[in-house]
Amino acid sequence: MSTTRSPRARRPVSRQSRALAHRMALLESMLRVRRFEERCVELYSAARIRGFMHLYIGEEAVAVGVNEALTDDDAVVSTYREHGHALARGVPAEAIMAEMFGKATGCSGGRGGSMHLFDAGRRFYGGNAIVGGGLPLAAGLALADRMTGRNRVTCCFFGDGAFAEGEFHETANLAALWGLPLLLVCENNLYAMGTALARHQAQTDLALRAAGYGMVSWSVDGMDVFAVEDAARRAAEGVRAGAGPHFLEMRTFRFRAHSMYDSDRYRDKAEIERWKERDPVEGLARRMETAEELSDKTRTDLEDRLIAEIDGAVEAAEQAPEEPVEDLLKYVTSPVEASRP
Repeated sequence: MSTTRSPRARRPVSRQSRALAHRMALLESMLRVRRFEERCVELYSAARIRGFMHLYIGEEAVAVGVNEALTDDDAVVSTYREHGHALARGVPAEAIMAEMFGKATGCSGGRGGSMHLFDAGRRFYGGNAIVGGGLPLAAGLALADRMTGRNRVTCCFFGDGAFAEGEFHETANLAALWGLPLLLVCENNLYAMGTALARHQAQTDLALRAAGYGMVSWSVDGMDVFAVEDAARRAAEGVRAGAGPHFLEMRTFRFRAHSMYDSDRYRDKAEIERWKERDPVEGLARRMETAEELSDKTRTDLEDRLIAEIDGAVEAAEQAPEEPVEDLLKYVTSPVEASRP
């Protein structure tokens, strides 16, 4: 009689195990954004990163939750506060950090810096320094997909300040009129630079205003990654099913000033502290700890791994080459134009 054992059948992964793995992935993604940006603050303060820089600290649940609802074939258009969007989309920390340093290995070749991250391979189309500037671009991408019959979603992030720009209203109107496969995600952090929402908008219910264009719209707790993911999935499914553009107002808050140059004197410190009590990263960690899904060791190991990842990104950025001076005019004109006498 043969003593050879037949291969043991692989046990199916339980729904509970998948759910736990998903929660861990959400926590890891949000922590990656938080720790990356905290390192950027250190580097900027040491003058190793220069130029303008706008931090996403406090808003991580929006970037992570929305990107969980998108496929690799969908497109993302972002703002100048886009580090979190890029990381959640899968752009490597090394490529982003090199861009922050202005190195040739950066995701935009070192030519964009903090506000112009770009990765066509991951269908991440900026990074745009102009308030509301990404909205017409997103409408164009969505129109191209509709005209070619591709069942894809274009997701456009923008802030509450963009509501005061004509680009939003033009884009919303045309998207609804033409039934474009567009997901509009407004990150309402209550302040357009230093101006409180109620000081520049007569109607502060932005979802209600967006609904006036005939698109499906609703508000979401932007500090709860599960609420964000659930809303984004329902919206993306609606867009993909041909129900036209959808609008999500993510009610969130940035814990840091508008930019590294901003003294942040327009907000009451007590208001900031109240919002910090709803920290999306620590909120998820506490929920997992209470459910005995996250031990101190697991959290420590995760933190150590992310720190090592970011350390590696900084080291690679420091060692990466500068763009050669002779390439200064490269991409300024098209090859055809450059070849003309």
